[in-house]
Amino acid sequence: MHIVILVLVEVLIVIGLSRLVGLAFRSIKQPLVIGEIVAGIMLGPSLFGLIAPHLAVTLFPPETFPFLNVLSQVGLIFFMFLIGLELNPKYLNSQLEVAVLTSHVSILVPFSLGTLLAVVLYPLVSNASVSFTAFALFLGAAMSITAFPVLARIITENNLQGTRLGTLALTCAAVDDVTAWCLLAVAIAVARTGDFAGAIPTIIASIIYIGLMLTLGRWFLQGLVKHYLRAGRLSQLLLAGIYMGVVASALITELIGIHLIFGAFLLGAAMPKNEDLVRELAVKTEDFVLIFLLPIFFAYSGLRTQIGLLNRPELWFLCALVLGVAIAGKYFGTYVAARVSGISKREASALGWLMNTRGLTELIVLNIGLELGVISPLIFTMLVIMALVTTFMTSPLLEWTYPKKLIRLDVMEPELEAETDDTDTDDTAESVTYLRPYRILVPVANPSTQKGLVQLAVSIALNYRHPAIVNPLSLIEFEEDYAFESTPLEVDRLIAQRRHQLEELINTLEPLETRSYVHPIVRTSSNVARETSQIAALDQVDLILVGWHRPAFSSNRLGGKVGQILTTAPVDVAVFVDRGSDRLESLLVPYSANIHDDLALILALRLLINHETCMLQVLHVLPENRLKDELSYELDMMIEQLPSSVRDRIEIKIVQSPEPIQALIEASKSVDLTIAGTSRTWGIERQTLGRYTDQLAIQCRSSLLITRRYSQVTAHLTSMLPEISNQEEPALW
Repeated sequence: MHIVILVLVEVLIVIGLSRLVGLAFRSIKQPLVIGEIVAGIMLGPSLFGLIAPHLAVTLFPPETFPFLNVLSQVGLIFFMFLIGLELNPKYLNSQLEVAVLTSHVSILVPFSLGTLLAVVLYPLVSNASVSFTAFALFLGAAMSITAFPVLARIITENNLQGTRLGTLALTCAAVDDVTAWCLLAVAIAVARTGDFAGAIPTIIASIIYIGLMLTLGRWFLQGLVKHYLRAGRLSQLLLAGIYMGVVASALITELIGIHLIFGAFLLGAAMPKNEDLVRELAVKTEDFVLIFLLPIFFAYSGLRTQIGLLNRPELWFLCALVLGVAIAGKYFGTYVAARVSGISKREASALGWLMNTRGLTELIVLNIGLELGVISPLIFTMLVIMALVTTFMTSPLLEWTYPKKLIRLDVMEPELEAETDDTDTDDTAESVTYLRPYRILVPVANPSTQKGLVQLAVSIALNYRHPAIVNPLSLIEFEEDYAFESTPLEVDRLIAQRRHQLEELINTLEPLETRSYVHPIVRTSSNVARETSQIAALDQVDLILVGWHRPAFSSNRLGGKVGQILTTAPVDVAVFVDRGSDRLESLLVPYSANIHDDLALILALRLLINHETCMLQVLHVLPENRLKDELSYELDMMIEQLPSSVRDRIEIKIVQSPEPIQALIEASKSVDLTIAGTSRTWGIERQTLGRYTDQLAIQCRSSLLITRRYSQVTAHLTSMLPEISNQEEPALW
């Protein structure tokens, strides 16, 4: 019982630390799995055992290792089943000829360099009991691996799944995955039998089993799909049958002489790719595997990773050599093959960095090699460092080679064409083609509840002369690296579903003619606030209009994602607190002559110009016994440029009060929308976001728009003034 309790304590520590370190790595734009692998290494002799050796031995004694090994092996079996399940033939539909050439060259080059490297490493760091053939084959296979799951998530996170680069990378990785696993199976067979001749029966038996699984096995699994379709759900009985099949297939490949993981992977690959069945099966399986079992595998690997073994300069030189060969072989093999196939230099380079991703798949391979005795603990540690570095560098090198600006242009090309068409068909197109459209970006978290937010954006943006575009932005956020919902095919389905929801929202906007100016953007993201800010900068938007919400763990209504957008977006931002009123007949702007209040007044003037029945009250609150302040000179001049039909609808009201915010709340009772800048007067300046905002957001009697100005260069109104001065036509409404 003592051992069982100790193992449970270990599991508790492992899961908690894996999550914490994984989230820390996510915050620096790295895959969650890298943090979880690092957490496992931290618990081993490389860190915990180094700084607190007695406590490390007490918490992780050698007698608990077999228990951790069993749990990690179960986790690997079902994880490999999930990988096979996700390996959809649809990934092979695009640019197959180019992908086959590129992927095989990207395997052949690092495999060849790995076998050459084995000549150097074998006499220095190998076990004396292992044959050179087995060592060279295994090292070559380890150099050739590309982690399809991690690569797929990097592609979806960077919104590359709709680009030629993304589809080509997925196809290459899928082909690479199958080929590399076959090479590894041969390496394992040779390692277990001692030479290649002895491995031939194992290889033949493996080929026969693969053939049976892809014919008879697939035919039987089709029957399970028919049962699922009749039942309309994945019952516990059917799920039990599938899990039994996973374990049975794993046992068969182990008995054949390769490894447990191949049988599980093969069953997943042979499963019919019915979308509903695959989705439900993955969702039911992945949480326990990813949250509970895989971190144990990382910890078990970390306990066997001893960075302290690299205790001499020449060993670190060998480690650098291993890393250099792994990177150069994969990158240049991919780059040259892609260039020969007609891929541009930039795309070929980006593809080379993507194919360098090794991640968890490499760790699985290394643990098999260490378990079989093919590699020593020293070379195991070197290869773990290689796996971490090659995966860690993928995202920054991809961003450097193929920046988001190019990705946005690639993905958004059809949408931009649509926007151009819409502008050109307007009756006044000839007179506005020289103007850059006024653009508002509207992050929409829930299309079914945020019609008021988009309608307000339309009201601010659109008028009868100046071209304008409203972009409802819906970001699908994924917090897990390996969740089925973040696979490229599932992401495409989710994006199409979200786009349909946004189009339904757009079809409810009034008046009808405004709908053609509203173009939704749907993307995936691991950080909504950061992605929103990047899109705003890349698309050169004039204003971000975001809806108010209360963070789950804070009373600050301008905290969470809204607060992050307010403080980081390099454009003007406005936060909308919607009271549900559709009217925009009366506006209130509390004004204290700072740049944020300037933005509030400018947006109010846009609404006033766009709505000929709208009235504006500018509230100027003065402390008692203080002389009258003047409006800023720039805005005073701007108001003077307005036609009399607009100026006549503006009332400037000055009141004296020791409590400006209470005066504002009182004045808000008689208006439809209050627009307030983030200034100290109203208690909502950037340095104290949320300290007084709850009071204003709760007590303000009208809908509320809180504005934060980023730059005084942005012209929300001045581009309209020349036309307004000479207007003879009615407004759009």
